[in-house]
This record gives sequence, structure tokens and C-alpha cells, in this order.
Amino acid sequence: MVSRREDPVSLAVTCAVNVHGLCRRYGERVIIDELDLCIGRNEFVALLGESGCGKTTLLRALAGLDAADAGTIKRAGEVAVVFQEHRLMPWLPLWANVALGMESRTGRALARNALGEVGLSGRENDWPRKLSGGQAQRVALARALVREPRLLLLDEPFAALDALTRIKMHALVKELVARHHPGVLLVTHDVDEAIAIADRILIMRHGRIAVSLDVAAETENGNTACLRANLLNELGVDVPRFAHA
Repeated sequence: MVSRREDPVSLAVTCAVNVHGLCRRYGERVIIDELDLCIGRNEFVALLGESGCGKTTLLRALAGLDAADAGTIKRAGEVAVVFQEHRLMPWLPLWANVALGMESRTGRALARNALGEVGLSGRENDWPRKLSGGQAQRVALARALVREPRLLLLDEPFAALDALTRIKMHALVKELVARHHPGVLLVTHDVDEAIAIADRILIMRHGRIAVSLDVAAETENGNTACLRANLLNELGVDVPRFAHA
């Protein structure tokens, strides 16, 4: 299903972020081309696409890290980002990493609660060097969610984790999103990951959203094989479109 343009004014009330006519160029190269996008509050959206199609450029624009050449981005509130690297400060204990930039006394209490939410209760005074990769990403999630963002941006945060840890992180992220209700955009190269945790899957192509699929509607019979095959075909991988499990 090809995504459609929608009225940005009518969407402003329900969107965590609303993008209209976004353009981004590097010299003569067009990276994002008049892109429209709405991510609803409490909606989990996964973004797929070939390398170089503009996924990370879009995420950085939504985060306010890169300026757009044209178009508008309307955010409903604070934005938080979790990157592939945890980016913890090794000289700060975990609570201080989570509460970075917050008032010390209030921030410490909030950080303690946030660390408990991600399964690291009682470890607020530990140092980052004592953490596994999965634990470090849990701290990064706690740091993102402690400020109750309206929009949570995830830039391949599980790519460096082993398969079992990745599955556990998927469950944790879904639980945290259900509890805090941000709109979420996950940039990933993993089709199975997108199917496992997203409400809606987008495919980006030539700087635009070329495909938008509702995961629940596509898998209403409990069979994800057809959706997976279709997504891989859209991404240029030759798989029978109507394969069955």
C-alpha cells in the first residue's frame, strides 16, 4: 500500500510528529524528496530501506540534529534518541548517565526509577564498564525515557547485540512503549525485527516513503511469512510473494 498525503493541520492533534514536504540535499544529491509522514502518539513505526536511501538522514532531521532544506517538521513535545552505540559517559555512574542534564536531586530519583524499569534496579551507582552490551543499551533506553518524550527515535539500537539479547530487548522496548506512550520510529535493516515489534512498517525508496503496511492487518491470520516475503521483495530480495510457513 503506497502512503498517502494527509492534511498536516488535522493530524497535528494526534501525531507525535508530523512531517510535510521534507527535503534534504547534499550538494546536487537529493536524499529526502518532499517526504510526508505522520507518526501517531503511542504508535510504533519501523523504517526499512536499502543503505543510502535516507533513513538515518530522516531520523536526524526528526531529532533536530540536521536542518531540512525545505518542508516542515511539527513535533508534539520532547524528542529522545537511542543510537546503535549506547554513548554512555564512562566517568559517570549509571544514575548520572540517565539523569544527564537534569537537576541532581530530582534527576537521581527519576534515574533510579528508570533503571528499575529496564531491569537494573539497585545498580544506579555502578560504572558503565561493568555492563554487558545489552545492559548498556538498557541504560540508554532509561536515559531516553526518563524525560517522558513524545517521540522516541531508535537508530538500529539492537544491531550489535546477540540474537537472544536482541529478542529480550524487543520485549522490553514494547513493554516500555506501552507504559510511556511515545510515538516511536525504529530505523532497522532487519525485516524480522520490524515485524516482531512494529505496528506499522514503512519502506523508504528514493527519498520518499514508498510503502506503508499495517502489521496487524497484514498478519491477521497469524501468518507472517507472506508479509515477510512481500517486504523482502520490496527491498529487492527475490522471495516468492505468497510463501507459507
